[in-house]
Amino acid sequence: MHKICLTLPTNRACAATISAIGEEAAYAATHFDVEVHLLILDSCEESAFAIHAKAVEATPATPNVIVHHLDEAAQRNFLRRVVDRSGVDRPDLFLDLMLPAAVSYGACTNRAFLIAAALGCASVHRRDSDSNYQTLDGQPVFPIHHELTSLGKRARDAASGVSETVLDPAHADKPVVLAGSSFVGELSVDIGEIQRLDPEAYFDIVSLWAPPEWSPEKKRRLVEESFTGAGTDPFVRDHSTLTIVDPMRLDMCNISFRHEVYERVPLPPATDTIGSDYFLMHLVHDARLPGVLHNRNIVNFYTEERRTDSGFVAYQLRLTKFFLSMLYFNAVYAEMATAGAALLDAEQRLRPAAVAELARAAARSDRAENVHRLRSLDRSYRSLGGRYAAFADTLAARGPRLLDEAQADIEDFALLIEAWAALIHASKATSVHEPHR
Repeated sequence: MHKICLTLPTNRACAATISAIGEEAAYAATHFDVEVHLLILDSCEESAFAIHAKAVEATPATPNVIVHHLDEAAQRNFLRRVVDRSGVDRPDLFLDLMLPAAVSYGACTNRAFLIAAALGCASVHRRDSDSNYQTLDGQPVFPIHHELTSLGKRARDAASGVSETVLDPAHADKPVVLAGSSFVGELSVDIGEIQRLDPEAYFDIVSLWAPPEWSPEKKRRLVEESFTGAGTDPFVRDHSTLTIVDPMRLDMCNISFRHEVYERVPLPPATDTIGSDYFLMHLVHDARLPGVLHNRNIVNFYTEERRTDSGFVAYQLRLTKFFLSMLYFNAVYAEMATAGAALLDAEQRLRPAAVAELARAAARSDRAENVHRLRSLDRSYRSLGGRYAAFADTLAARGPRLLDEAQADIEDFALLIEAWAALIHASKATSVHEPHR
C-alpha cells in the first residue's frame, strides 16, 4: 500500500465540493491499495472555513482515508518550519513565494506538493473548488480511477490498463508520471461575454497568448480551442490513451502527477496570474515523459463572485497578467521543446538546473512585446465599452507596474526552482501538524 494526496485548494465557499471530493477519496481507498490523504488547503475567511469544517466532519469515515483541513495559519506554520529547516537564504522571501497575500494558483499547488512530500505520498491529485463530477447512471465519474490505474507504472506495464497506446516504443521503460483530463461546461476563463459582444475583439484578446510571430491562421486555431476544454458532451463510456500528453488537452482541475515530477520542479509562484499552474504539463510533454489522457472530464462552473464588480476587475487583471507572462513562458516552452531529452538526466529524471537556467534566460526578454500586448488590450477593452472600457482605465494606470510584476514573477520562479530540492528535503523531515508541546 502506498500513500497518495488528493488535494483541494480553495479560497471560496465550496462545502458541496468538499463533500464530493470526500466521496472520490473513499472511492480511491476502496478500489485501490492506497492510503488517501485528502488535503484541503483552505484560504477562506473564518465563516466559510467553519462551514467547510462541518462538511469535513459530515464526511463518512472510510478506512485508509485521512483528512487534513488546514487554514492559512496552519499552512504558514508548516511552511515556516520547512523554510527554516531547509536553510535557504532569504527565508522570508521563500515563505512569501509559498504563501503570498495575493491569489496564486501555482503557490497553492506548490504547498500541496510540499505537504504531500511531508506525508510520504507518491502522487498528488488536484481538483478545484469551482468544479464537480459528471455522473453515469446516477453515479459520479471519478478521475482518480484512471490516475491510480496507471501512475507510477512503466509505460509498457501501463499499456494493459488503457484503451489505446500512442507512444513511441523508445519511451516504454519510462514511468507514467502524469494522468489527467479536462473539463466540460463553461469556459475555463470567464470571457464568454466578450465572445458574444464582439468575436473579433475576442480573437484579438485571446490571441495575445500566442507568440507574435505566429501566422493569423495559427492564432485563429489557437483561439478556437482555447479555454474550451472538452466541450459540452456528457460522459458515456471510458476511454484512455497512453501517450505523450498534449497540455492543451488537460486542465488543472483534473490532473495528477507522480512525485518524480513535483519533487524535482515546482510551479511558478506568480500572483494574480491565470494559468500560472500549468507549467509542469508542458515540462512533462517536452521532456517526453509518458502520461495517460482519459475522458473523465470534470464539470466546470462559475461562482457568483466573478459576477460582482470587484470580481470582474480582479479576474480581468489576472487574465492580463497571464498574457504578459507568456512573453517569458513562450520563450521557455520553445527552448524546452528544443531541449527534449536534454531536460532529463541519465536516470530519466527531470533536471531542475536546466529548467531554472531557461527561466533566467527568459527573464531577460525584451519587454517591447508586452508593451504591445498592453496597448492591444487597451484598444480591445475600450471598443467593448461599458465596464470593459472602465477596466481599460485601470489597466492604463497599472500597466508599468504589471510589466515589472511579470518579469519579477519569472525571476522568482527561477529562484524557487533552485531552492526546491532543499524545501522538499526539509518537508520530508517536517510534521504537517505541529507536535503538541
